[in-house]
Amino acid sequence: MQLQSDVCIIGNGAIGKVAALGLAQIGLRVTLLCGTASPASGAADASWDVRVFAINHVAHALLSSVKVWEAMHAERIAAVDAMDIKGDGAEQAGHLVFDSYGARTGELAWIVEDANLNQALDAALKFASNVQMVHGRAARLRTDADSAQVTLENGDTLKAALVVGADGAHSWVRHQCEIGMDYRSYGQRAIVTNFSCEKPHRGVAYQWFTAEEGIVALLPLPGERVSLVWSAPEVLAQRLLAEPLEQLAQRLDHYCAGPLGRLTPLQPEAVKSFPLALIRPHAITAPRVALMGDAAHVVHPLAGHGMNLGFGDVASLLKILAEREPQCDCGDARVLGRYARARKEDILLMQLATDGLHRLFSSDFTPLRVARNLGLNLVNRLPVIKRQLISHALGRQS
Repeated sequence: MQLQSDVCIIGNGAIGKVAALGLAQIGLRVTLLCGTASPASGAADASWDVRVFAINHVAHALLSSVKVWEAMHAERIAAVDAMDIKGDGAEQAGHLVFDSYGARTGELAWIVEDANLNQALDAALKFASNVQMVHGRAARLRTDADSAQVTLENGDTLKAALVVGADGAHSWVRHQCEIGMDYRSYGQRAIVTNFSCEKPHRGVAYQWFTAEEGIVALLPLPGERVSLVWSAPEVLAQRLLAEPLEQLAQRLDHYCAGPLGRLTPLQPEAVKSFPLALIRPHAITAPRVALMGDAAHVVHPLAGHGMNLGFGDVASLLKILAEREPQCDCGDARVLGRYARARKEDILLMQLATDGLHRLFSSDFTPLRVARNLGLNLVNRLPVIKRQLISHALGRQS
């Protein structure tokens, strides 16, 4: 079997699915290669997904434009109205607070479960007339002057003017294009799980930067619930994973007993972890190929913007393809060059910011610890700087 389309997307995650819906919406024929299995989403289940995303305003607008935001379970989405960030130390700890009033917006972000998002995406794809979903494993990618062709393990071929690699940090597409990358492990694992809290969180996302124990974040979920993202050094992470969740909750009392009270693991208990690394591909395009999402960049989750960076890729590619000259097809070198230039600054800034903050707050050097705490306090007293930081966090141009 041979399928032909304008764009072939490889990847079964949210980034690839949103890209498929958006490209179909601007009139392009899309093939979405989803892998060998398409597991059912658990968003309708009573349990809470331990993997959540902080969706900024750009991502919100993109999801709304493809009719996905309204299709999600609204009662399972929590608005972030403020961010409370603390440095390490006791009385000398730095403190920085952002709120929606100071940002002159209704919400700073929204916390969305992975399962809730993917269930809405899967439902939307069923009604997308310009999207052909294919299940299988890619075996070879070949490009020429006029098109790209993906050959599957079963011998079927997918031919398109453009191949989009949205297939994650270990991207098969990136490897096929022989795009090199810089990789550095952070020596940390992200521990994610959910708790109920004794006191109402009032829409506040809390984050504690520590040198010894990494970065602890508690994000608001609907009701009196919070989602933990603990970027812990590898040795500590293994200890946390071996402990009962009740013991993990007791460890968190040190940080959140004041604002949130006692934490209780949500039932059924669930915890996941994943290694943290910085991945910088040497390019995000190749002849007739564009990378997006984790295939194009992997950053530390301390700012909560890894998924938003991927949605920014989608929004840029949609705009560039919609505005391309009539004589240019989707994989034209000039079109791909515009995409690479459009994403270069945003990706570089996020890489520098997250990597720089990680380096800054992972050091136990006393003068540096004092300086960073003073820095947090100083920024907290400078409204102009705070507004610029909030603007970037929302996804706006400052």
